[in-house]
Amino acid sequence: MLVDKAEFEAWMERIMGELYRISRKQDKAEAREKHLNYLNGERLYDNQEVCQLLRINKRTLQRYRNNGVLKFYTIYHKTYYKESDLHEFIRNNFDENEVKRQAREDRLSETFPIPKEGTESEETPL
Repeated sequence: MLVDKAEFEAWMERIMGELYRISRKQDKAEAREKHLNYLNGERLYDNQEVCQLLRINKRTLQRYRNNGVLKFYTIYHKTYYKESDLHEFIRNNFDENEVKRQAREDRLSETFPIPKEGTESEETPL
């Protein structure tokens, strides 16, 4: 199979474009990984990450800090939490049954999404 010069150059240009796109994705992934904070080899979480992880709001997180229930570190006026401290907090303060119940609710909500308000769902007779 013979390929003329113009077709070859078009193919090479497409291949180089794909390689460039893949390279940019890899660079973004590496930058995201560098953005993660570590202290002595242990991952640090900020307020927003902890709130999302524990499914609590910022005020509840602040109450945990004020009551001394959750250890935290302040570095350059920003609050961080060590991963091991979060694991310990979860083990000590969250009931295993509550965690299982929440996981079941998550699976159910993915399988049977709750309709948003304002939308009417059609009911089918059984």
